[in-house]
Amino acid sequence: MSTVKLTVNGKAVAVDVEDRTLLVHLLRDHLNLTGTHVGCDTSQCGACVVHMDGRAVKSCTMLAGQADGANVTTIEGIATGDELHPMQAAFRDNHGLQCGYCTPGMIMSAIDIVHRHGGQLDEATVRHELEGNICRCTGYHNIVKAVLDAAGRMKVAQAAE
Repeated sequence: MSTVKLTVNGKAVAVDVEDRTLLVHLLRDHLNLTGTHVGCDTSQCGACVVHMDGRAVKSCTMLAGQADGANVTTIEGIATGDELHPMQAAFRDNHGLQCGYCTPGMIMSAIDIVHRHGGQLDEATVRHELEGNICRCTGYHNIVKAVLDAAGRMKVAQAAE
């Protein structure tokens, strides 16, 4: 057993876990943050994407101990109170979800894409960047629309800060 100390969604936590515990299981089983989904356990589907120190990571292939001292943000931590994050609002407004299973990981990946590419996003870039996230329902068209819409919303929100 090891104690993993990290900040999750702005709150400092310390969790005793077995050394083999994956970050996704620390989040879901120990912290009850079930928005991060387990889809494949092989880093193929992207349902488990969270942000660690501001970068998207697949939590199903990362040991919890590797996150010791890190700042982790899950889908539960991106809204501000009752106000959705611009990416969440864009997914809602553009019907970028169907069953919803991939949506948390898709949103977390999309936020990272916008942060890395800023105003240099186009449909081809979004489609290429989302290759590590699998959606079996939507065909990606509305997801891509949502990401491009949110990129503009995020730019406006950053300018207002």
